[in-house]
Amino acid sequence: MSDALAYLVKIRPEAMTSYFAFLKDAGSRLDPKTRNLISVITKVHSRTEAGLRQYLKRALREGATAEEVVDALLMAFPALGLANIIWAIDVILKMDLPEFRLEELAAAAAAAASTAPAWHDVAALADLPVDGVKRLESGERGLFVHRTPSEIRVYDSRCPHQVTNIPELALQGRILTCPKHQWTFDLATGQCIDKGDSPLNRLEHRTTGERLEVFW
Repeated sequence: MSDALAYLVKIRPEAMTSYFAFLKDAGSRLDPKTRNLISVITKVHSRTEAGLRQYLKRALREGATAEEVVDALLMAFPALGLANIIWAIDVILKMDLPEFRLEELAAAAAAAASTAPAWHDVAALADLPVDGVKRLESGERGLFVHRTPSEIRVYDSRCPHQVTNIPELALQGRILTCPKHQWTFDLATGQCIDKGDSPLNRLEHRTTGERLEVFW
């Protein structure tokens, strides 16, 4: 905490307590990576080098990539201005983080190109219940498939709250409950019906012959 903030906390404890509570609540529905990326932007806006270093490392620990950090700064260009963005990049380069080295960025770009979205064969239709739900694994991707006589719906198994990979044990009939924060979903619609406010990520699918293919 800066000396100025410490001073305000001492002379206006009630006001500052309310302010910090407001900030905590305002970010409570954001995942940790997003919260820290926003904090990176605010520290760049105020040109607070120590804060930028602190929140940049936090964002990286929470799964942000170097590309996402740079994109976040560029997306905030109207508020930050080019001079602040250049200042931030200078600070980041001085930190000599491996994620931001040109060779690492080139390798990440090549890896991203090799994993471009495509159709994946995931199951035989005969292996899916005619009226029910089945969890599937396809490579590193988990899926929930809800099938009725008239429709198939395919969902990413990761919770939209904090991308927790929801296991099969969390399934009761067509109701799916994330074990981390109890967000509950109805797989007939994909909608969150308790605790949260975001639906499951529904994936595009097609049937080819007697096989189910999914796009991601």
